[in-house]
Amino acid sequence: MSDRDDKKIVQELVDGYGSWFAEEDWRGGSSGRMTAELYPYEKLFSPVMINRLKIKNRIVMAPMGNLNMCDETGRPNDKMLQYFFARAKGGAGLLTTGLIPVSHGVDPSVTEPEGLSYFPRIDRSRTVLAGWRDLAQGVHAYGSRIFIQLTPGMGRVGNPQCLMTLKKLPVSASWNPNYYMPEIPCRPLSDHALKKIIKNTGQAAADAKACGIDGVYLHGHEGYLLEQLTNPAFNRRKTGRYSDWQEFGIDLVREIRDRVGDRYPVMYRIDLSLALRETYGSEMEKTKALRKFGKERMPEQTLEYMANLVKAGVDVFDVDLGCYDNWWLPHPPSGMPAGCYLEVSRIVRDHFDENGIKSNAGIRVPVVAVGKLGYPDVAEKALREEKCDMVMLGRPLLADPDWPLKAYSGRVDEIRPCIGCQEGCINEFVNGGHPQCAVDPVTGFEDVKPAHPSQAHVRKKVAVVGGGPAGVVFALTAAERGHEVTLYEPGKIGGKLLAASVPKIKFDVENYVIYLQHRVEKAVSRGQIRWIREYATAEGLASGGFDAIVTASGTKETSPHIEGIEKIRTVQAPELLARPELLGDASKVVVIGGGSTGCETAYWLRTEKGCDVVVVEMMPELMKGVCTANRGYLLYYMKKSGIRVYNSTCVKSFGESTVNIEVNTDKNVPDPYNTWQPILPENVLNPLAPKIGKSMRSEELEADLAVLAMGGRADDSLYEALVKCNAAPEIYNTGDSFSGGRVLEAVRGAYALAERI
Repeated sequence: MSDRDDKKIVQELVDGYGSWFAEEDWRGGSSGRMTAELYPYEKLFSPVMINRLKIKNRIVMAPMGNLNMCDETGRPNDKMLQYFFARAKGGAGLLTTGLIPVSHGVDPSVTEPEGLSYFPRIDRSRTVLAGWRDLAQGVHAYGSRIFIQLTPGMGRVGNPQCLMTLKKLPVSASWNPNYYMPEIPCRPLSDHALKKIIKNTGQAAADAKACGIDGVYLHGHEGYLLEQLTNPAFNRRKTGRYSDWQEFGIDLVREIRDRVGDRYPVMYRIDLSLALRETYGSEMEKTKALRKFGKERMPEQTLEYMANLVKAGVDVFDVDLGCYDNWWLPHPPSGMPAGCYLEVSRIVRDHFDENGIKSNAGIRVPVVAVGKLGYPDVAEKALREEKCDMVMLGRPLLADPDWPLKAYSGRVDEIRPCIGCQEGCINEFVNGGHPQCAVDPVTGFEDVKPAHPSQAHVRKKVAVVGGGPAGVVFALTAAERGHEVTLYEPGKIGGKLLAASVPKIKFDVENYVIYLQHRVEKAVSRGQIRWIREYATAEGLASGGFDAIVTASGTKETSPHIEGIEKIRTVQAPELLARPELLGDASKVVVIGGGSTGCETAYWLRTEKGCDVVVVEMMPELMKGVCTANRGYLLYYMKKSGIRVYNSTCVKSFGESTVNIEVNTDKNVPDPYNTWQPILPENVLNPLAPKIGKSMRSEELEADLAVLAMGGRADDSLYEALVKCNAAPEIYNTGDSFSGGRVLEAVRGAYALAERI
């Protein structure tokens, strides 16, 4: 038996995810790079057995919610099918679907009014089965396998709007607060209702097998209903069969085995620990939304439970840390290190080996590692060092469906890297859309967009102004279609991403910048793009004889008109990141603006430059609109690093070494460090939210430097000048110079324009 202290390891991991870049050999991961030092990837592309099913390689596509990729009845539609076919064609050995609820009629949060669904369904009627049969057959055509992920429900992490739309309380294992609106209680399900869910799961598994799906996959982590019933943090039932927190999960697996037999693969998604205590410590007792969750399942209890699940019939696990209440852990954002959960998968793998735990097929129970493994060398090393048996890639396969094929052939520098923004893969469907990707404009649109754009019918002479993501994506796509493309960019390729990639926690963005630079250099060397390294002017472009001109010239930073601003030394955040020498000898810095740029700059100043940093934000919440995982990660580690934050605060004036502010001290001003509750989308009303009053207090902050991070506005001046002088028959504006925003809109808009020009 091992004498390791798994709980201590979990604490070290959680503590270190915000400062890993300061330690060369930190156990929880590293800065991942798109290198090919371990090529050929013999372990990554070796087969593996799950029960009696052989998977051709060790790459698993992670389950990412396929919301709104179905008809309103829940039948998988062509959008969902083509999305998975692209990943099968790209070479992943095993695909897994997003969660498919089997608790319609029991958990009111999974069903829309009038019985509609944004979740794909396998339980509604036989009318949905054809979609699943088509999905399985299409995936098999490329030699890949696919498992369907089944969930007993959402429970307390489901949409609480069911209270308003259906007049039904959300449900859980016990009386628990809803995650999105803690003011709304979730009622405990009866044993009778839970047995109905178990029967539904068995039927769904049988239907999946009949449809040709290769296995079933239970969603038992992250605080969904299965976790709520199998973790004493959420399950505080005193009586009945399911007061034993292990029984529901074990009964669920036994029911599946009864319906599908011993040879059909069963996978289980689990967290070694919620890590709530490791995240919040004694703060849990003071926080109403967390107070009930103190007796969470410990790592040794999880390992015991996993052994019992294997006895009941589970064949394979993937394992990580965290839940919705520390959402950055199960959804590691750009700041988390590469391979962040390899220590966790190693703990489980070692435990199985030390205790001789085998599947019902008498073979090793494969342990799938998760968490930022989209770097081929990192993935291969993890397998060679036996920290896991398979690797799970989620967002990397959205960013580049051909990741496996490119890695296998050694074309690692051609893999389009995920930037960890989670704007397309998570935020899109949180706000009512479907899965997409910020860096791959085809992801989620495979049903209407080909993998490669068609050749242009008429070859045009096209000028592109700006070497940021929009300009580069447009230029490359237009060149691929056969147009004669001239790119005007006086500096390096990357645009605003060059500054954004400076903090060490933004290494994923740096990988993407390197990828864009590599692609432009290759296109230039092949004669597909002519790169002019000078500033473009309206007059020069007008005399160039172009058929079309596209401006992607970015934004201008916003400067405030505040009394005394000339008295203090100021710098724009992107400029400071691009030219760190502008910091000089400043040690006390006030960052004005609490959006993502302001907070990332503040964290960089604190952790890499050792400054005393204060962030001032006028709105009640910081980083509004940023994905909950990315936002929570940064806020949590900002607090741990000692960055002071003032929200609902206005800058009134500047002195020679002061920033003078007015702070709203009303009791209902939200805690700026709140990472256990998300900001609701603007179109979702919380009728129970307290109203913020106004109780102002003046305060003076010491500052050697004021960093301005108040956003930018679209710089469309060149576009307007070109239109005014009729510089070309076609003139377009795209990217940030059209609408200052995110990589997602810039890339998607530029690609769509290049497709039709």
